[in-house]
Order: sequence, then structure tokens, then C-alpha cells
Amino acid sequence: MHTSIRRSAIFLGAATLLLAACGSSGGGASAAAARDEDGVLKLGYVLPETGQLAFLGPPQIQSMKFAIKAINDAGGVLGKPIPAVVSGDEAGQEAVAAQSADRVLASGVDAIIGAAASGMSLSFIDRVTGAGVVQCSGSNTAPTFTDYEDDGFYFRTAPSDVLQAPVLADVIQADGHDRVALVARADDYGRGLLESTRDALEEGGTEVVVAETYDTRATNYDQLVQQVRNANPDGVVVISFEEGAQILQGLIEAGVGPQQIGVYGADGLRSAELPSLVAPRNPERLAGMKGTAPASASNAEYVRQLKAFAPELKELQFAPQVFDCVTTIALAAEQAKSDDPGAFSEEMVGVTKDGDKCTSFAACKELLADGRNIDYDGVSGPLEFTDAGEPGQATIEVYTYDDQGKLQTVRTEVSRGEE
Repeated sequence: MHTSIRRSAIFLGAATLLLAACGSSGGGASAAAARDEDGVLKLGYVLPETGQLAFLGPPQIQSMKFAIKAINDAGGVLGKPIPAVVSGDEAGQEAVAAQSADRVLASGVDAIIGAAASGMSLSFIDRVTGAGVVQCSGSNTAPTFTDYEDDGFYFRTAPSDVLQAPVLADVIQADGHDRVALVARADDYGRGLLESTRDALEEGGTEVVVAETYDTRATNYDQLVQQVRNANPDGVVVISFEEGAQILQGLIEAGVGPQQIGVYGADGLRSAELPSLVAPRNPERLAGMKGTAPASASNAEYVRQLKAFAPELKELQFAPQVFDCVTTIALAAEQAKSDDPGAFSEEMVGVTKDGDKCTSFAACKELLADGRNIDYDGVSGPLEFTDAGEPGQATIEVYTYDDQGKLQTVRTEVSRGEE
């Protein structure tokens, strides 16, 4: 967990947000002082309302609100409802994300959900954890977070890409490809998933003929596409956000698209809108492309309920993981009998394992009231947090685009870390 950027999408909007707290340490000290210890669990978020990842904002924000409704319908936390969330836009820009975090912190929240992008989280994680406030992301997958010095205040319900990479490699190898090119964003997300995928491919006997990162600020990817073509691969992996649409366009034009070789993506490219971005008049040109992502639609009942709550949602990516962030925080506060992040942060790992199984806030809350330990299995799957505050296993979706260019789920697989 050191530096950088992460994930992608559709608009490059940019709101100008004023700093709510000053100083080189951001909103840390002032936010800690502002937080009112009144027994009310207060939540905020820093998620993409505009910017590169704007398409991931609605599913995460609506899922957060849906989780809060479920919690409040069950009597709230510590006998009081969770109030309306304090919003902040990460906007695809590190400076704006950090300013948003400062403003949300200054409102006195006990926990922040977000950011969506690993790099955006890295731009303000020290502000949040330094203020003694819990941060939980449902979509940070960069391996750097596993060992990050966060004083026990950072958590994620999204699995590390170390768990996704073996599934992606298995899909590629099962398709019979043995000369594979890898191209990725030059940030924590891209580098981490590239390295993990390369390791998994090479362990399986696949030759990696290109392993190249690219500048996310580039406006032209012709040289990168030519490098892939010249290597004569039979498969190519694009680890990208939606700037990857331009790379995919270049690959298709160069004769190394899905009709000629195996083309694969990961969670940053999983979008129903991708084919229309790559080829607006011919979305079927992406037919056959495959990829992997943390599962977003494997829990049919949750999906049904979320769509009833927010019928306008088009994407579901990372929605279940955000629901589980909110629910885990609420259960940890119930277990600690406190809305003090310093107290409930110590219960975050414990409520996800080694107790009586329960799958909703209401059911888990009843068990806690009876003095029993709980094992919350979330809507994204069993969490089983490791000591690092992240899932020890992951449900990974294998997706593809069909003959009409429509996004389809092929299957889901469980990936487990090393024991």
C-alpha cells in the first residue's frame, strides 16, 4: 500500500471541492475532535459521483443506502438509527478525493466507505486512519493494502487481486493459449494484477511474451498495440479501466482483437457499456472477450432486493461488497457496544469468522444480544477476514461478451489464499 491510482470509467468530470480542514495532515486532528461520542454510528463515503469511475458510483452508493435501510429496519445500531450518510466525490482525481475525505471527516463520521479506486484510497487513507476513523472499501483490490500500516483502521471486503489472478490465468490456459501478452495501467492496481497474473500464468507453463504497463495519462496507445502485435501472442490481457476501450479499439484495428486471438480483461473493464464504447455501431466486435471480477450477481436474492430498492441501477459491480462493508461495521459496533471507531475496529475481523453463522444484520444482531459470537457471511460471500482485515477467500466471476456484445456471466469460482 504505498502510492498511486486505480480503476476507470466513463466521464472525466471534476468537481472543485473546498478543503473543510487545513494543514499538511489533512482533516485528521480536526475530524477526531469534531466526532461526537453520542452512541450514534455515523457513516460517510468517498465514492465516484463524477470522473473516471462514475459508472461504479451508483451501485456502491445505492447499496450503501440499502444496507443502512436494512440495519435501521432491524432497530439500528446501539438502539439508534444510522443517520443519512455524508457524501464525498472521489472524482477520479487524487487531490479532489483527499479534499472530499477531509470534508467528510470534519463532519464527525465514525467510518468512511470508499474509495472505489485503490489509488484514490491511497490519497487519503493516512488522513482517515490517522484520525482514528475506520475506512472500508468494497472495491480496492490492489495487493498493496494487505500490508499497509493503517493502525488497524482500514478494511476491505473486495478481495486482493492475488486471489483474482489465479482464476484469470486458469481461464486463459483452459482456452489453450500459451503465448500471452499482458498490458496494464501503471498504478498499484495495474502493476499488482499484472504481476500476480504473470506469476500464475508462468507457473502453469504459459509464456508471457509482453508484460508492459502504460501511462494512464496517455492519449494514444498505438505504440503499446504495436508492441503486442509484434510479439505474436495467441492471447492478450488488458488490465485497465475504461481507457481500455481505446486500447481494445487499437487491438481490433491491428488484427489482434477477439476475432483473431483470445482477449481478456479484469474487474476494471467489466461493464455492460464496454462494447458500445469500443465499437458504438458494432458492439458485436467485442464478442468472445472474457474476463474475471469479484462476483457481483451471484446472490440472486440480494440482487432482487437491491433492484427493487434502486430500480434505475444498470451496473452491480462491487455493490455486494459495499453492502458487506456497512453491515460488518454495524455488527462490529454492536459487538463493541460502542460507536467509537477505536473500539469497534477491534471487532471487525472477529464478527466475520469463528462463531455462529448468520447472513443478515438482523439475524446477527439477535445472536449478539444473546451473548454469542457470530460469523457474518455476507451477500458477497463468506468474508472470513484475515488479520489484515480483508477476505481470506473470494468468489470470482468469469464473464464474457456474447455474439451481440452483451455482458454475460459464465460461472463463479471460489479462490482461496495460502493457508
